[in-house]
Amino acid sequence: MLRSLVGSEMCIRDRYQRRVRGLQSHDMPTVDLSKDDLFSRLGRSYTDDEFQELCFQYGIELDEVTSEKEIVAKERGEAAATECDDGVIYKIDVPANRPDLLCMEGIARTLLVYNKQMEYPTYSVATPQDPYTITVSPATAQIRPYVVGAVLRGIEFDPVKYKSFIELQTKLHQNICRRRTLVAIGTHDLAKVTPPFTYEAVAPKDIKFAPLTSSTRPYKVEDGPGVMETLSKDRELSKYLDIIQDSPVYPVIYDAKREVLSMPPIINGEYSKIELATKDV
Repeated sequence: MLRSLVGSEMCIRDRYQRRVRGLQSHDMPTVDLSKDDLFSRLGRSYTDDEFQELCFQYGIELDEVTSEKEIVAKERGEAAATECDDGVIYKIDVPANRPDLLCMEGIARTLLVYNKQMEYPTYSVATPQDPYTITVSPATAQIRPYVVGAVLRGIEFDPVKYKSFIELQTKLHQNICRRRTLVAIGTHDLAKVTPPFTYEAVAPKDIKFAPLTSSTRPYKVEDGPGVMETLSKDRELSKYLDIIQDSPVYPVIYDAKREVLSMPPIINGEYSKIELATKDV
């Protein structure tokens, strides 16, 4: 009887994993996590088989055990991977309807709750006596008519947390935000901006700002068409340009000083860029 039950469980598990693999290319986002960081947060170590079993029990899947060096070597060749980290990375497939699992913090917290090592946290929204406002121009109905804002205070970034924060936005954009066609998320250093804010639809040639800089994109003030031309050479951001590129107006968020915070859903301004020292977003 025991042998029969064990055999049945293995068959069920095999069917489940085949079904998961069949769905993952379309429905299941993949999250890359440092094994050492994850186990540190979970308060114990697991063998790969033990962790795979934990994932199965909860309803997620350990899809691959790899490393940054191995990933880069596969994509760009051994020479490009010589200085990459060889620490173990777990690639975990999570359900598309669980955006809370799209980052290290979310997966670690959820598994701790599942293992009864902590209570699930509760969150509350505080409404200040004098809240910041975003005034929406009726002209935005031509392009992207809705905007929502919130303030997160008392954040303490370090390089790992900062990287996870940015990667979570990317995962959300790729999944529930429908590759930015439905929603675009912009984060800004509250200490750098001046409320109140406005959300407007502006002719591209009348928009002037310096988009976020990077190692390959130096600081440069441009108009809307100039920004789009610059970003057409960006491997990642160029994917989103056609969302608004042919519109007679582009959406823009300004602060009270008429500084551009964002041209959603494409890019934020360098002016309000968050950094490791940022405390309020």
